[in-house]
Amino acid sequence: MDEASLSQNTVAQLKVLLSEQGLPVGGKKADLIARLLANRPTKLLAPGPSSSASTTLALEDDLGPFDEPMSVMMRMKLPLYGPINYGMAVAIGLAFLMISAALIVQPSWLGFEEDYDYQLIDFDPVQTQTFAQNLVNLGHPDWEGRMSGTQEEANAAQYIISEFASMGLQTQLNSFDVPMHKVESEPSLRICVQGFGGNSPCEGPLAVGSVITEFQHRVDYVIQGFSGRSEFTFQQDVQLTDLGNGSDDALWQTAGGTVGYLRSGGSKIGNTLMFSKAAEYNLAGLIRANKDYNCGMIEGNDCVPIFKGSRIDDVTAANGGTIPSDLPFIAMSKDAGEILETTVFNASGPQGVLEMIIDVTNDEEQTIYVPCGIIEGKSTEVVIIGGHHDTVYHAQGAVDDSSGTASVMEMARQMSMIVNETGTPERTIHYCTWGGEEEGLYGSRAYVNANQNFLKENLRLYVNLDMNHVDSDTARGNSVSLFTNNRGDYEHMERITNLYEKENPDMAERYDIRLSLLDGDQGDPDGMPYNSDHGPFVYDLEGKRGRAVVCYGSGSWEYHTYLDTMDRFNAESLGVSITIYGTYVRMLAYNADA
Repeated sequence: MDEASLSQNTVAQLKVLLSEQGLPVGGKKADLIARLLANRPTKLLAPGPSSSASTTLALEDDLGPFDEPMSVMMRMKLPLYGPINYGMAVAIGLAFLMISAALIVQPSWLGFEEDYDYQLIDFDPVQTQTFAQNLVNLGHPDWEGRMSGTQEEANAAQYIISEFASMGLQTQLNSFDVPMHKVESEPSLRICVQGFGGNSPCEGPLAVGSVITEFQHRVDYVIQGFSGRSEFTFQQDVQLTDLGNGSDDALWQTAGGTVGYLRSGGSKIGNTLMFSKAAEYNLAGLIRANKDYNCGMIEGNDCVPIFKGSRIDDVTAANGGTIPSDLPFIAMSKDAGEILETTVFNASGPQGVLEMIIDVTNDEEQTIYVPCGIIEGKSTEVVIIGGHHDTVYHAQGAVDDSSGTASVMEMARQMSMIVNETGTPERTIHYCTWGGEEEGLYGSRAYVNANQNFLKENLRLYVNLDMNHVDSDTARGNSVSLFTNNRGDYEHMERITNLYEKENPDMAERYDIRLSLLDGDQGDPDGMPYNSDHGPFVYDLEGKRGRAVVCYGSGSWEYHTYLDTMDRFNAESLGVSITIYGTYVRMLAYNADA
């Protein structure tokens, strides 16, 4: 058995050989042949008198070594020595029929599968990092973010469109008007402990002995999703109510007209419920102190404040049908919260007075953008690759989700070069990035709603890249999670991952690539979550569940904080999802039946 004789076999026949020897069956044809040659058996069964050298199947037997291996059909032609009774004859006949049927049907449990030629796409980490850095550079001059509905988000969409055009892709810039809050100017949060036993004013020429503590925006506190505005000054002396962990309705009922203070440890009450209760019980404002997330992970022993959104429809319903535009909502760090607790709730002397000026518009629609680069195929069946280009308002969003957007752009760049060399693909490919993700998946939801009929008829697969990044310090986690809601897609992912790990052993050593199939119903433990832009493509198509593959990375404790910067960016890690999913997109592009 030599390389020349093995090369005459099909990939399916080679995989049968490998399967019988208990060897892996993934990889290209050359890989299969090399694996067989490296693990060739010491004995081979001779072909029968009517055999052909073009059909091969390696076996071991006591008949001695021969030059050529043997096929399943050749085995059936070998004479059996010794008596054959009727039962044995029937058994042999049934076996023959079963094997013949298997050869015709070629079930996957026998090692047969489609002869897909997976060709790993290239990946340029330097170019991918450049895409991410250019996006970060477009952030707000003070707050650094690219919040949806702002000029910074619009600039990001234009940059992405221009890059798609330079790659030779057709471009499409979609825009949607959606509910969106807008931070108009720098907020102010201060606590004043008045001098002279509480009789001295906080500011002005008569402010003697008064001490003011000013909290730093972005570092000590951040505005929350769909917060309203407020102009609470020291002179107004707005009162605060300690709501504990927010689970006691009796405390909420006594807090009307005051600013409620919640400690987010303990009872897991989300922002939507907190904000809804504040609207329902007519609170003047809401402060949530972070007591239980990222503590001691990124800034000393502190728990850094994070941005979270709220489902504005639920909050509006709790407010009697209108958006609570004068109900501010902020989150504080653990350390800042303890300062507030000490000066207000636990003061040994005069109680601290709050200033809380939040300049936010939350009852208007803003325009968000969905730029797309398109590679037209021979058919209208489409594969869509996406990530969100918006960020929380107060952070660079290097990981969330400049990493995913840069990955989409690098996949588009690689595919454009492949198409230039290979020709028009069978399927059409769209590379899109979404605005409005951080406030409620507004961009992807609006896009799916606007293209319902087309997507129901033509969507083959949606690929989502959201924080598909592993922190530069892999001690904080080195896993890359790839998951899908379709078994066929899972099997492709599995084979491509095996090939990737074989051809990139260093990456396979550094990163823990985890695959999972989540094909249950929405909300079930084995169902795909509705927590990023894949959700609308999977669950919002009328009368159809869409197919999607998703990637999440690990180690990013800076999520939704001002510390999500390029300092911790790890472009190399993006190569895992870019290469594996890019390879799958390439295969789907040129194999209309896959």
